Amino acid sequence: MRLILFGMPGVGKGTQAKILSQKHGAIHVSTGDMLRSNVQNGTPLGAMAKTYMDKGELVPDHLIIAMIEEVLSSPKARKGYVLDGFPRTVAQAEALETILWRANVPIDRAINIVVDEEEVVRRLSGRMTCPNCGAIYHKYNQPPKTPDMCDQCGHVGLVQRNDDKEETVRHRLEVYHKNTEPVLEFYRKKGAIVDVDGAKPVEEVTASIEALVQNGKA
Repeated sequence: MRLILFGMPGVGKGTQAKILSQKHGAIHVSTGDMLRSNVQNGTPLGAMAKTYMDKGELVPDHLIIAMIEEVLSSPKARKGYVLDGFPRTVAQAEALETILWRANVPIDRAINIVVDEEEVVRRLSGRMTCPNCGAIYHKYNQPPKTPDMCDQCGHVGLVQRNDDKEETVRHRLEVYHKNTEPVLEFYRKKGAIVDVDGAKPVEEVTASIEALVQNGKA
């Protein structure tokens, strides 16, 4: 299985990528996870990326492309991959085509997971994190048993990441529409992309994606 997952922030790309990669023995390539890891570890890349991430803006192409090429050129990518959060610009999509040609690991499908925009805002702006142990909550879908207290470690004072605040979320969506929607058109012209309803239960979304991959191989 070799997939690219598209969709606005908060539609469930990461969830589906983890499920599909584990189920099919593929690697889950998440640019978001890569960038956050660099930020947490204080690397030069992380320092540069943080200035963009805190404002809800996209990290420049050249920083992302170098990371992706290293992963997709590795032997483990030959067993399959699920790209989560890349490409986000037409320039990245064009660079990806070159990377995949060099590595001889072409995509099976590009999937666009679709969810109503206001639902996306509700999902993302409700996320909270425990600064002590890292546990994640959601004030609507998964609140802590005691308000503002972590269920796991008892720490009082859950926090919200800057990029999860409503004003930042809405700015992220504006950036998405401006920069990423042209990428969808790039793949639509190639007949490589299909829309999937991301408002359905997680297991139904997974089944829809798997069926599309199988149909694409037929």
